[in-house]
Amino acid sequence: MSKKILITGATGLIGKKITNKLISRGDEVIVVSRSSRKAYKYFSNRIEIIKWTNIDLPSKLEGLHSVVHLAGESVLSKRWNNEFKETLYESRIDTTDLLVEAIGETKEKPKSFICASAIGYYDNTDFNSEFTEDSQPGTGFMPGLVKGWEKSATQVEEFDVRRVSIRIGVVLDKNEGALAKMLPPFKLYIGGKIGSGKQWVPWIHIDDLINLFIYAIDNENVNGPINGVSPGIVNMSELADVIGKTINRPTFFPVPSFAIKAILGEASEVVLNGAKIKPQKTLGLGFEFNHTNIKGALENLLN
Repeated sequence: MSKKILITGATGLIGKKITNKLISRGDEVIVVSRSSRKAYKYFSNRIEIIKWTNIDLPSKLEGLHSVVHLAGESVLSKRWNNEFKETLYESRIDTTDLLVEAIGETKEKPKSFICASAIGYYDNTDFNSEFTEDSQPGTGFMPGLVKGWEKSATQVEEFDVRRVSIRIGVVLDKNEGALAKMLPPFKLYIGGKIGSGKQWVPWIHIDDLINLFIYAIDNENVNGPINGVSPGIVNMSELADVIGKTINRPTFFPVPSFAIKAILGEASEVVLNGAKIKPQKTLGLGFEFNHTNIKGALENLLN
C-alpha cells in the first residue's frame, strides 16, 4: 500500500537515494528543501517540493505515514568555531524542534518520525571498549550535539508518534562522502591510513543504510535509537589496506595526525578518533545487512 512521506534533507547523499527508492516503490513523497531549484534538478516533477520558508508545516504533516528528517549541515564542511558550531546546532536541533512542534499541531498525526542521528553520540576517544545502543554518551561538543538532537526528536513521543533515531556511521559510497574523499590519493599512488590507524571506522554501505531507513519506516517494532553501522567494523589501518588492494594501489603514504589537525582544527577529532560501535539493537530488531565484510563492500562499490 502506498505511503505518504515527507522528507527533509532530500538533496543530500542519503536523502536522494531514500527519496528515489520511495518513489520507485510507489510512495507519495513531499520534499522540504532550502532550494526548490536543487530539488527539482534531482526529482523533476515526480514529487511535491516545498521550501522551508513561508510553509504551513502542520497542513503538510497532516495524515502522513512518516516524516523522515535528514537535514543538517555537514560537520566537516568548515573549521569549527563558535559561529559554525551554532550553525550545526541550528541545522539539526532547531529544525527538529520546528517539525515536532508542527506535528503537535496536527489533528491526524504522522505514524512515525524517523530522524537522522550520528555515532558522534559515543566516546570516540575510547578505542578499547565496545559500544551498543545502550551505552552511555561521550563528553564534548559532538556527543553534546547528538544528545541534543535526539532529545529534540524524543519530544514527538509525547504525541504518541513512533520515534526512531538512526545513529549513522561512516557512509561508504563511491561518488559522495568519506570514501569518495579518500580515493583520489590512492588513485595517485599516495594513499594510506589517516592518523594513527588505530581508530575504529564504524562504516556502513550506502545501500544498507537506505534499506535501514526504509525498514524503520515500514516496521512498527522499530523505535528509539539504533546504530546505522555494519557489524563488520574495521580500524583505519585495515580500511586503508583494503581500499588499496581493491583498486590495486599501494598504501605506503599515511596522512599524519598533525596535518589533519592543521587542516581541520578541532574538527579533526571526527577523523582521528573512532569508537568500536556495534549494531546490537539493529540486528535484534530483525534488520539484515547485505554488506558485513569491508572487502566485499568495497568490491561492490568500486569494481
